[in-house]
Amino acid sequence: MNEATASLKESVGPYGVWSGQLRAEDPEGAAERAEAAAELEQLGYGAVWLGGNSAARNAAPLIRATSRIVVGTSIQSIWEHKASEAAAGFAELEVSHPGRFVLGLGVSHGPLAQGYRRPYSTMVGYLDELDRAGMRSGHRVLAALGPKMLDLSRDRAAGAIPYLVTPEHTARARERLGTGPLLAPELKVVLDADPSRARATARAYLAMYLKLPNYTKNLLNLGFTDADVTGGGSDRLVDAVFAWGDDSTIRARIDAFRTAGADHVALQLVEDDMSRLPREGWRRLAALLA
Repeated sequence: MNEATASLKESVGPYGVWSGQLRAEDPEGAAERAEAAAELEQLGYGAVWLGGNSAARNAAPLIRATSRIVVGTSIQSIWEHKASEAAAGFAELEVSHPGRFVLGLGVSHGPLAQGYRRPYSTMVGYLDELDRAGMRSGHRVLAALGPKMLDLSRDRAAGAIPYLVTPEHTARARERLGTGPLLAPELKVVLDADPSRARATARAYLAMYLKLPNYTKNLLNLGFTDADVTGGGSDRLVDAVFAWGDDSTIRARIDAFRTAGADHVALQLVEDDMSRLPREGWRRLAALLA
């Protein structure tokens, strides 16, 4: 494990927050997003992972509003951002706030990305361009699901940030990566102990991801069936990729990822209304992790 990767592991700690809302760019919400980032830092989270096709410009306001917490993209699409621009965005933040920004990269999905083709080869070429631009591998991570992309995460990056996975996938990824690289899976959390309500909330959010073949293929490889990944997802699938229930049950689900080999778990709160910042939920989540 190189020095940069070791430093990244230490900086992000065991738990972070994954949020699509914090990547927003509307000026009206800027003050609240900055305030929320500062509170997440006070609550003890080690990282904020910005959902959607995020970039350094989305991370910069949150980094300026805080003093310690790491902000990463989860993910920046290699189809929509040139490598030279990604390297320049990283370099600017690294000069002003060293060690605070992590470039999370991914190949996105065929239905979402214009010109999608040969994703693995394209990612290799993208990393080559980042190398030529002077961006070191210890400051980037990959949204890796399959073995070839996990190998790239091990050999050409600081680690992997898999999305929509299970503890079983985490165990496989840890074996593939070895002990050195960062392994930081995302886990969705519904703070509701009522089975019907919790699963309905989860299923409503999960449905859009089950239209994306990279995710469904990975889930099928983990032993789920076609029936599990249709109709918004079976109870079996929902219970595997979400943590829901009372505080002790949710903590146990998070711990299962750590036991399987995760260095860090990026926790995404899922509510019926995903347009607002779930600040009370983040506070409750921090308390049950303490």
